[in-house]
Amino acid sequence: MRIGVLAVQGAFAEHIRVAEELGVECVELRQGRDVEQTFDGLILPGGESTVQGKLIRELDMYDRLKEKIADGTPVLATCAGLILLAEKIIDSGTVHFGTLPAVVRRNAYGRQLGSFYAEEEFGDLGKVPMTFIRAPYIEEVKPGVEVLARVDGHIAGVRYKNQIAVSFHPELDRNPVIHRQFIEMCGTKNR
Repeated sequence: MRIGVLAVQGAFAEHIRVAEELGVECVELRQGRDVEQTFDGLILPGGESTVQGKLIRELDMYDRLKEKIADGTPVLATCAGLILLAEKIIDSGTVHFGTLPAVVRRNAYGRQLGSFYAEEEFGDLGKVPMTFIRAPYIEEVKPGVEVLARVDGHIAGVRYKNQIAVSFHPELDRNPVIHRQFIEMCGTKNR
């Protein structure tokens, strides 16, 4: 199994470390031709969503990545990755992929000093560690979107068809349960 990891900016190296520890090969997606490779799932890491959105267009990755997501390639999107998927971003006219029927508020928990750690229920996985860094949250979901986690009353994790999107950084915690669930999803798609 191979996972494509968007590697233009942000916490991509940490995702690669977790996936490789779980026995999965990763390919870094840095430019358009990288997206032409075969991969079974896609990770959109945390970082700066505005920068990532700009770079995926400039590096000729946008159309092919959006097509792969729309065609059912499993996606794990964390923090900025969640913003890239969102159908609507509060206080922004910009939409990136727009494949997740949800409304997202950027930097909703505050700036860098507002970063925090929590342990909350995540779907049927039980309590999982959650590290929030300048995190967004989901203000609203549309029909068909399953809410997986809430923190302080705000939606912090969802699943929609082939997409798992979270406000936090599971790659920074030592519990790989969310990555494992994503990898299982990738394996199921290819059966």
